[in-house]
Amino acid sequence: MSDNQLLEQIERYLNGEMTKDERARFEILRNEDTNLNKKVAEHRHFVNLIKQYGERLELEKRLNALHSEIDVHSLEEELIIHPSWIVSMWRNHHSKISVAASIAIFAVLCTLFFTGYLNNKELNYAQLKGDIANTKKSINALQSKVNGLNHAGKGSVNPGNFRGTGFAISSNGYIVTDYHVVKDADSVYVQSFDGKSYRTKVIYSEPGDDIAVLQITDPSFKTFGAIPYAFKKADTDIGENVFTIGYPRDVIVLGPGFLTASTGFRGDTTQYQVSTPVDFGNSGGPLLDSKGNVIGIINAKETHVEGAAFAVKSSYLLKTIQDIPDSLKSDLNINSKNVLAGLNRVQQIKKMQNYVFMVKVYNQ
Repeated sequence: MSDNQLLEQIERYLNGEMTKDERARFEILRNEDTNLNKKVAEHRHFVNLIKQYGERLELEKRLNALHSEIDVHSLEEELIIHPSWIVSMWRNHHSKISVAASIAIFAVLCTLFFTGYLNNKELNYAQLKGDIANTKKSINALQSKVNGLNHAGKGSVNPGNFRGTGFAISSNGYIVTDYHVVKDADSVYVQSFDGKSYRTKVIYSEPGDDIAVLQITDPSFKTFGAIPYAFKKADTDIGENVFTIGYPRDVIVLGPGFLTASTGFRGDTTQYQVSTPVDFGNSGGPLLDSKGNVIGIINAKETHVEGAAFAVKSSYLLKTIQDIPDSLKSDLNINSKNVLAGLNRVQQIKKMQNYVFMVKVYNQ
């Protein structure tokens, strides 16, 4: 298939112009071909940027038209000559002023959006990276502790700017989290349930799927021990009871719920939608079914709908792990044995809490 044909197929897919069978076949290709999946995500992002640029141009045209219709100089004369200029201006131009005010509010929101102040996707779609920025004084103090502890050989702590969650994927120090949590990080640390902190490095990432794989590089780290959960390859059915644990706070927090849709935000086939309480800091946490199988990675929530969260499907995690070059991984063996099945929720949490970590990110 030529590049033009591929682009045409992607556009038909994103525009909803494919038949049900065509869409099913295309999604199978996306699951099998990492490069195709990336191209779909990149094209969706590109189309959104074009659309947003067009909206900004249209906004400018409307503002210019309103400016032309309202005689600014005559209003200035009214201000000087007539004390009741406000009443006169409102009577003569109230409809235009109302429209201009509405557009101005919209323009402010657009500015916040394009500068990244609101979020980096949609107004009602928020990725769950927790901001735990400290003052410069606090950072310097904590950095001193880092240096002191390193010299003492007792591990590391991190003066983080941002917080997320991660969980172990092998016993020898590999951890997965969301890409948006560690993007552009100068250093990344993970903190275990018992308070131990370890320095890590990002060895591989899939930005299109919002997945990053970390490896603990701290000399104080030995091993996690056998991972108690397994990773589910097949899709999970709607209505399945699920739960997540993570670090929206400084302590580990359970989020029970159920799977509400087999696709994510705006029909994204790489995600699930789940009804479970999540907050900033939950990003990168595991989503598990009732038997304790990992079925996804929490990465976002819908801000206008209470309890509506999204998780990248575990099949994309497994694909990311397969794509890691051998030169970057050392005996990264994914666990296939689940010891959580048959346990109640309390027992499941106790078994897995030592394998779920607070991810702290430090940016200069």
